[in-house]
Amino acid sequence: MILFFLLLGYLSGSLPFAVWITRWRTGTDIRATGSGHATTTNVIRTQGFGWGALVLLLDITKGFLPVYLVLRLDAPWYWAVLTGVCAVAGHIWPLFAGFRGGMGLATTAGGLLALYPLSFPVGLGILIVLLLTLRHGARASVFAALALAPVYIALHFPANVVWFAALDGVLIAVRFASDWQRQYRELWLDREN
Repeated sequence: MILFFLLLGYLSGSLPFAVWITRWRTGTDIRATGSGHATTTNVIRTQGFGWGALVLLLDITKGFLPVYLVLRLDAPWYWAVLTGVCAVAGHIWPLFAGFRGGMGLATTAGGLLALYPLSFPVGLGILIVLLLTLRHGARASVFAALALAPVYIALHFPANVVWFAALDGVLIAVRFASDWQRQYRELWLDREN
């Protein structure tokens, strides 16, 4: 039964809304424009705020729904955690978009909302503080992802939320590390617009 939910999580995460919406609107691949990523931020930059907000909502939903469904079962707590991690992995390496997806933050947010709603505003607060401090979206995103689990531990959040945040932090860090193949200056040194 757990394999079904892991697959459901991965397939849900694999729905590449940024790619599909941009292709529908312009006939282009979002990964060929802007930052080259299938992310909300890139959709906002290239398609406008409204379309980016739609992608954000859909990406959060694809992390939320599979975790929410598992939580409705009388299943061990780690089923929901692993299902959410699979949704994030699907978002990062989507089956339906040639395994080239987004960064995983919005899908992580959806999983957090399902697991423990209070974890979402805390995580968002961490991201906002880092964005204002670092003034660079890529750096703020990866550092926020890595900071979630320690902050949740300090706040005595439930173990399932801590494990989900820790595992997703690793996935997101691995995804960001793959960008080292791009020019270092472009991603990490330049300030984003």
